[in-house]
Amino acid sequence: MQPKALQTIVKDEYNDNLVDRMFIWLFSLKMSQVLGSGTKIKGYDGFVDLSKQIMQGRNAQEQQIIVAKVLQSLVPSPALWAIRTFFSPTRMVCVLNAWFAAQLFQWLVGPCEVEEAEINLEDGTVRSQPSAVYIKKCRYLVDSGCVGMCVNMCKVPTQDFFTEKFGIPLTMTPNFEDLSCKMIFGKIPLTPEADPDHKQPCLKQQCATASFAAASCPKLN
Repeated sequence: MQPKALQTIVKDEYNDNLVDRMFIWLFSLKMSQVLGSGTKIKGYDGFVDLSKQIMQGRNAQEQQIIVAKVLQSLVPSPALWAIRTFFSPTRMVCVLNAWFAAQLFQWLVGPCEVEEAEINLEDGTVRSQPSAVYIKKCRYLVDSGCVGMCVNMCKVPTQDFFTEKFGIPLTMTPNFEDLSCKMIFGKIPLTPEADPDHKQPCLKQQCATASFAAASCPKLN
């Protein structure tokens, strides 16, 4: 049986404002510095191109390490220590993080909004709080078209950064069917072995290099 012809999902158009362009420039600069090379492509497309350069010739762990270095270069170590030391992941802290994420990350992931989430506490009780960020259609996932880039260079490094460096648990759950995603502050992330996102197949309707034979995206390995 012949594989179905590739059908590329149409990208949404974004009119990045001055602040958006500043964030794109800053993140691209930090990525170039850690990577040791740049890109001639401008704007958000250049940011995605740098992500693809990070992926080339590196396994999943090596990709995650590079992105971790980029994230840590954006926040001074004393600030990370102070936040981790003096701010426990209370309801208010998680809610504020969700609000700030919904405001500051739209240049990266597209339109998003804050939603209620249920958080399992250590004492076995469940607490409802508006600490989830619902990303309607992830710009990064659409533009990259790659499950591996989503998991290795967004989901895992971001979860680790907030959970370990800030001391605020974060779980990200991308939906590879409709390309949405949910970030839940206050929820401890699953281990890679227990997380089904680490076993996702390629986006065959989106990725130009998708493997139709592999059970999971080869770039997750």
